[in-house]
Amino acid sequence: MLNSQNIAALRQQLPVTLDDVVDAHARIAPSIVRTPTLHSKTLSQLTGAEVWLKFENLQFTAAYKERGALNRLLILTEEQKARGVIAASAGNHAQGLAYHGARLGVPVTIVMPVPTPTVKVMQTEGHGATVVLHGEKFEDAYGHARALEQQQGLTFVHPFDEPDIIAGQGTVALEMLEDAPDIDTLVVPVGGGGLISGISTAARALRPEMLIVGVQAALYPSMYDHIKGVNLPCDGDTLAEGIAVKEPGALTRRFVEANVDDIVLVDERALEQAVSLLLQIEKTVVEGAGAAGLAAMLSHRQMFVGRKVGLILCGGNIDTRLLANVLLRDLARSGRLARLRIRLQDRPGTLFHVSRIFHEQSVNILELSHQRIFTSLPAKGLTLDVECETRDAGHLERLVLALREAGFDVAPVEAA
Repeated sequence: MLNSQNIAALRQQLPVTLDDVVDAHARIAPSIVRTPTLHSKTLSQLTGAEVWLKFENLQFTAAYKERGALNRLLILTEEQKARGVIAASAGNHAQGLAYHGARLGVPVTIVMPVPTPTVKVMQTEGHGATVVLHGEKFEDAYGHARALEQQQGLTFVHPFDEPDIIAGQGTVALEMLEDAPDIDTLVVPVGGGGLISGISTAARALRPEMLIVGVQAALYPSMYDHIKGVNLPCDGDTLAEGIAVKEPGALTRRFVEANVDDIVLVDERALEQAVSLLLQIEKTVVEGAGAAGLAAMLSHRQMFVGRKVGLILCGGNIDTRLLANVLLRDLARSGRLARLRIRLQDRPGTLFHVSRIFHEQSVNILELSHQRIFTSLPAKGLTLDVECETRDAGHLERLVLALREAGFDVAPVEAA
């Protein structure tokens, strides 16, 4: 563990100060959305803390990444602006850089891996950037971007590991603490570490006693590994792809070591629950990375009970089909949507008796599926899968009990 003297020395060596963040805010404020910081009464009741939400998903490109990208663009020399900039990204950094580059007349090239979904390529091109597809993985795209940087005399804009990017991201904290000055805890999603580096720089200077907690997806604990001195695996298909970074920044690690109190991990189920809750309660669409702060409060409740917590909803770019899956899975887990497998005898009137019980219990049947052939039951037997909609878990339990009391063999088909 670092002692207070070591931490103070680390902070003095960091290349970004509160003044840099304040200057960045003055620079970018006219061209970004001053997103609201609002108190959530319902989430506060749910978590036992006072919860404040910073709606960065309301930026034009639906993510905070615009802040750092714009700050970097505005600091370029006229020659650099004329030549253009380049980045490797398949996410929010690409869109933020492309959008503000087009607005400022700066040519932008984005290198993306070949498997990047077409919708992301089209969105980035729609903001006026030139997209180059190269390699199968981000590392391949990154290497090619650095090669093009040299070949074409472009300026590389890193998504997180540059002082100007960090200063731009730190402007989130300035606005939050101005709008909600009583906040005593900040919970910040961590991928490469640019956001928490900027936020912690501003917060530590303005409120030295602030509790600052980073949160990572359990499948990608890269900064957690570094800070905790462990070597957890870093791979998998996470809902929070915006913070799915295998190697945190060399620079951002220093900020985290100096300014951040702790880093916690959240699993995929908690991320899904957080995305669903934010849509249901706050009526706002948030991507997996943007919901990570709330997921941390749900998973590590005792860390935050009684505190005044600021959460950054850092992005809202989630595929609509994926969002639908998340919402339906959450309904299934809460008992409001269920699939029951009922064993029946293949006789006239049997289905009528089953449906009558559903009617008596006021349960809505959404879909029916008979299986007579591919089953281990006797030839006169069959299984019936019923997808249905109930009010809550208790309502579902009463339905199952009624079916069993009527002599039917019934079992829920478990949700993931």
